[in-house]
Amino acid sequence: MDELIKKYTEKLFTQGLTEKDSPLFGALETEIIWNRKSNDSKILNILFNHLNINILLFSEPVEPYKSIINYLTDIYPQVIKPEDSETRTFLHELPVINKFDPELIIKKLKQRKSVIVKNRGIVTYGTISPEQAFVTYSSVCFACYVKFFSDYLKSRKNSNKDTKIEKIFNKIIDKINFLPDSFSPLMKSPFKEKDVYKAIIQAGKLVVNYKLVDSYFGNISYFFNNIIYISQTASSLDELESCIDPCPVDNSSCAGITASSEFSAHKQVYLDTNNKAILHGHPKFSVILSLDCDYNDCEFKGDCHIKCTKNRAVNDIPIVPGEVGTGKYGLCNTMPKAIKGKRGVIVYGHGLFTVGKKDFNEAFFNLLQIEKECQKEYFERIK
Repeated sequence: MDELIKKYTEKLFTQGLTEKDSPLFGALETEIIWNRKSNDSKILNILFNHLNINILLFSEPVEPYKSIINYLTDIYPQVIKPEDSETRTFLHELPVINKFDPELIIKKLKQRKSVIVKNRGIVTYGTISPEQAFVTYSSVCFACYVKFFSDYLKSRKNSNKDTKIEKIFNKIIDKINFLPDSFSPLMKSPFKEKDVYKAIIQAGKLVVNYKLVDSYFGNISYFFNNIIYISQTASSLDELESCIDPCPVDNSSCAGITASSEFSAHKQVYLDTNNKAILHGHPKFSVILSLDCDYNDCEFKGDCHIKCTKNRAVNDIPIVPGEVGTGKYGLCNTMPKAIKGKRGVIVYGHGLFTVGKKDFNEAFFNLLQIEKECQKEYFERIK
């Protein structure tokens, strides 16, 4: 457990979420152990007696998340309700409390996966592993980031004189992860089967290193000899060494049982186009712009993520509705159609899919460039 806690403490730091030694991890073994000394552990110890958990994580985030979350808890003092896909499917909402009190924390964690303690930080947990706490912590930071920049864009477009949000925006502007223009080349096709695994692993690490995905959300696949090699559901893109499933398109294998929940969408893209590689990440500004809509009287307002009928885009990149899975409103019914002849597609509130005809070089270039275009477009819109 010590090694796992060290691993995810390091991940929180390298992904720009916390200071290096800030995360306070507690683990229930024969007794409760903590990764470092802190007065806060006295209060957090109480939680283990009232919750079905084995891991606790408490930490203050770094900038820009710190200022963003402090601002949002001022505006939404009881609960923050972001509109991104991760919040809808995983977090639901972000409860807020105004003091570091065990009873308040326990009450909220019995209902949700996390609680934000105003001006202190985020408390979350894992029932089995520190990874669960890391994933939730990362997702809270992502959701708050998207919520803040979405709110700021709305305030500018509505000409609201909100000096407080302007002050926060100006404070964190230099903390935005503006992406570079280039990247080190990835493996080039043609591939042998063993090369496919290496190429997927390499591309997955690059997506994480460039912060084009948060926690374990996102997926990646390659089409080779009528087999779709795809990352497993809930796998971390920077740790795919044993998390890639070979799924024949003729369904002659049951390997797809553990494959990404978006396998059906990947499959349809390969059947309908001549692409060989697909990357799916959650670049922040692609998600933020997908939520920007001027149709205030739309009949589907509130169900935009599954029922939007408007033709929306960022430059040549379509924005389509669709939820995870294969149901009536599944993105498998919208994304594959929209990506034909395109560099990529943004799914409303969810993320960005890009393709490559030979290998992951083109797919990653498209992922990087489209997010850069979304960053540029965002700053044009706030003018």
